[in-house]
Amino acid sequence: MVKIDYPNKKSEQEILKATDGIGKYDLDERLPLLLFGDNLRALSLLLENGYRAKVDLIYIDPPYNTNQIFKVTSKRTNTISRSTTGELAYSDEFVFEEYLEFIRERLILLRELLSERGSIYVHIDSKMGHYLKIIMDEVFGRDNFKNDIARVKSNPKNFSRKAYGNEKDIVLFYAKDAKKNIFNQITLPLSEEEKSIMFHKVDEHGRRYNTVPVHAPGETTNGETGKAWRDMMPPLGRHWRSTPSELENLDRQGLIEWSKNGVPRIKKYADEHKGKKIQDVWRYKDPIHPKYPTEKNAEMLEMLIMQSSYSDSIILDCFAGSGSTLLAAQKLQRRWIGVDVSPVSMKIIRDGLGLMPYQYIDLDQIDAV
Repeated sequence: MVKIDYPNKKSEQEILKATDGIGKYDLDERLPLLLFGDNLRALSLLLENGYRAKVDLIYIDPPYNTNQIFKVTSKRTNTISRSTTGELAYSDEFVFEEYLEFIRERLILLRELLSERGSIYVHIDSKMGHYLKIIMDEVFGRDNFKNDIARVKSNPKNFSRKAYGNEKDIVLFYAKDAKKNIFNQITLPLSEEEKSIMFHKVDEHGRRYNTVPVHAPGETTNGETGKAWRDMMPPLGRHWRSTPSELENLDRQGLIEWSKNGVPRIKKYADEHKGKKIQDVWRYKDPIHPKYPTEKNAEMLEMLIMQSSYSDSIILDCFAGSGSTLLAAQKLQRRWIGVDVSPVSMKIIRDGLGLMPYQYIDLDQIDAV
């Protein structure tokens, strides 16, 4: 396996041993759960208190090592401010090697929390993403890599620097076990423009439709779909899409269109289309007026949760930031665990949750067992 090497890189055994025991606390197992404090300590707490291999979906949007300070003011969110005004949300200033190890330590603990059917999505920029891809191959296994997703995050840029504009970041998607991960085949509805292109015909009732052949690739030697229908056999190397009796039923319902030359085709209606498969380029732009620096698109997070979790799943975000992942999980009636070390983050999350019931723990205020 290809690995990335850098000074002071610990072995997995060292990381797991160093965190072993630092999470031995009395923890109420009720969810939802919001933890305020260092996420390495929080993840250790979860491992020590019954959540090992119990989390079905992890989404994290960690620092990108941008060498910037993120602040908020009373009037607006200040994402790249170095001014003396405003309240510090978080500092994103690391030595490069320290940053890689910071992320790697947490990824190792997150892997231990993932269930056998679990998935992890890591949101990162293209400057750090290639390094994290190698680290995630090492931590989760190259065979468990699922997608490298390009996410269009903003409108086109017009910076004067000698490079192309930057309107995307990336999401690295891995499974605990690539053969077992939850994937619900969520689809996206067609736009009106797509419907007009794909379904260019209109019937007498004003419904858009197109037609497809009544046959499909592959021969059927003994089955019904290889037999004659209306004195016709399927073309060489093909079979009927449905049995002859089902084709007769479709014709009685007016769902087969016959050409002038007597060629049948099956009608497919736009209003019955199940949606298009989600590809590896996403267009989910970030909020124009975020509550917290680096706040991500809520619709994107809802899609991820619907795609990679079940109704009984636990969702974890240990770089919770604005709490968008937690609110999306709550909206979709999932159990969730959120962690952040920033007081600004905690205030925004708790304000967003309002009177919603959840368990809150300040890691600096609890005593070790």
